[in-house]
Amino acid sequence: MRLTVNGRNHDVDAAPDTALLYVLRNDLALNGPKYGCGLGECGACAVLIDGVAARACVIPIEGCAGRNIVTLEGLGSREHPDAVQDAFIREQAAQCGYCLNGMIITTKALLARNPNPSEHEVLEALRYNLCRCGAHIEIIRAAMRAAGHVLEARD
Repeated sequence: MRLTVNGRNHDVDAAPDTALLYVLRNDLALNGPKYGCGLGECGACAVLIDGVAARACVIPIEGCAGRNIVTLEGLGSREHPDAVQDAFIREQAAQCGYCLNGMIITTKALLARNPNPSEHEVLEALRYNLCRCGAHIEIIRAAMRAAGHVLEARD
């Protein structure tokens, strides 16, 4: 099966019902998407499929052929991070970092469909991405910065 990931075509030898996450991590060595819950609930495995955030742990590869898949690695580089990645760096929006893949991918998808979201819209978009470290305030600030809004610190 042929998958287009981060702008490159890859011929994958896996069963059609194999979860996209396993192919990305095990076959293509793309470790941005993380295995979190395995149920599509936490968001750690998020990728963009045709510009829409999707949970790679529950999507079989047979549904991905002919579609454009983008992982965290496809957004930017260490030298030239994507604007969303840069905002997360500037706001220091991480503790352990396990959730960041999903937070960044979801923010990227939100900004693609709504380049000027309100704080409420950012909160709504990220509400199904879990962060157990408690970095939510910094994550929201980073998403707002990526949208061109810099929030003032709150007490």
